[in-house]
Amino acid sequence: MTVYDVSGTQEDCYPGTTVLINRLDIHEQEKLSLVEQKLVTGLAAQLQEEAVFEHVDFAYYKELHRSLFCDLYDWAGTVRRITISKKGFVFCRAEEIERIGVLRFTRLQQQDYLTGMSGDAFTDELAELYDDLNQLHPFREGNGRTLRLFMTLLVRNTGRELRFDHCDPDLLMIATIQAAQGSRDLLRQVFSEIVE
Repeated sequence: MTVYDVSGTQEDCYPGTTVLINRLDIHEQEKLSLVEQKLVTGLAAQLQEEAVFEHVDFAYYKELHRSLFCDLYDWAGTVRRITISKKGFVFCRAEEIERIGVLRFTRLQQQDYLTGMSGDAFTDELAELYDDLNQLHPFREGNGRTLRLFMTLLVRNTGRELRFDHCDPDLLMIATIQAAQGSRDLLRQVFSEIVE
């Protein structure tokens, strides 16, 4: 679980803490992180095998998040209502998430979900989509895990495999930070090495 800077509020957290209110009523961040990791890792593996990639739009993306986190959070699958930042980078303003999310998925639909693309064009579009959805950061928690699951399903739909397990997570984080700062070169390189 990543700790975000939250704009002047502890909304969705237990009073006096940064621990998100959860269905298991866990008040300690370390314990919640461990439970969340075990639970969500198992659900993500199951969804990678069982999720059907059809009628894919922003609602589908939100449903993936709900499927991953509904056992922990009442708000799973709903967009955040607050502005959040991490390490000085402010993600999409809460009031813009729905509009921008719909637009981004409309573009992906118009691109036929990247099917038929190959080589550099495919890698470029994959890096751009990853960066766009990361900057959208639509949920209060669980954005990275939802994004990786979605990208895995998307790439599989094109007849390829995306192997995040072959990627150094620190390198991916650095690539994501650089992309948010305007350079997607490292992110493209990462994808070129983990798509089979």
